[in-house]
Amino acid sequence: MTRTPWADLPAAARRVVEGVIGAVHSVTEPDAGVMSAFVARLGAEGGEFFVKGTPTAAPDAWTYRHEARVAACAPMAPLPRWETEGGGWTFFGYSVVPGRHADFTIGSPDLGPVAEALTLLSGTPWPDAVGKRPLRDRLAPFVPEGQGAALAGSTLAHTDLGEANILVDGKTARLVDWVLSCPGPAWADAALWVPRLIAAGYSFAEADALARIVPAYAKADPADLGVFARTIRAFWQRRAEEAPMPHRAVLLAAAVEWERRTA
Repeated sequence: MTRTPWADLPAAARRVVEGVIGAVHSVTEPDAGVMSAFVARLGAEGGEFFVKGTPTAAPDAWTYRHEARVAACAPMAPLPRWETEGGGWTFFGYSVVPGRHADFTIGSPDLGPVAEALTLLSGTPWPDAVGKRPLRDRLAPFVPEGQGAALAGSTLAHTDLGEANILVDGKTARLVDWVLSCPGPAWADAALWVPRLIAAGYSFAEADALARIVPAYAKADPADLGVFARTIRAFWQRRAEEAPMPHRAVLLAAAVEWERRTA
């Protein structure tokens, strides 16, 4: 996605933001982890805010509002503070979450806080007022035939927990970028952590043991986890074939190992 810097936004769009937070005196753009038409940490007279924006007429503009509605209900998420529209753009302001991107490498002190955050998330129901198709339906093209029931669930699932979408501050991990959140199994995010850990250098047994810190994953039906592993391998295989990128090749290799060990 092409990202528009603050200075290149239409003047009318900048004015509506400053009408909410006051004159902007500092702009810090993230270098990774956020796919938004506009995204920056803005320092202004009214405080500091993490701001996402989209052209109002963009086909995916609805996803920004979806993310804000989910973040208002999600544990460990940035708090939505305001929304404004003008100059052809819509903006959403969030509280600033302290911390650095998580480190999944072997021996990282971040693994415990991440497991704690996933445990909290696994006990959070999907907000009924927020409509979104469930994970089972989103991944339907990749689910083994006749086995979609394995992915049924109504827990709030983030589904995109790479290192860049987790901020760690001391012993606390916070989850950001909720745009792909949807209803799913309580164990979904812990299971999706397994191939991420394999990609970071862990064996399957080590990754599985870390994921089992999350009770929902530890209690999951092994057959359901096996279906999910096959589904995610098929998903990453399609992504790697359609748009080859180094990180997709790594995640595909990890998913292949995950599938092999759960077969």
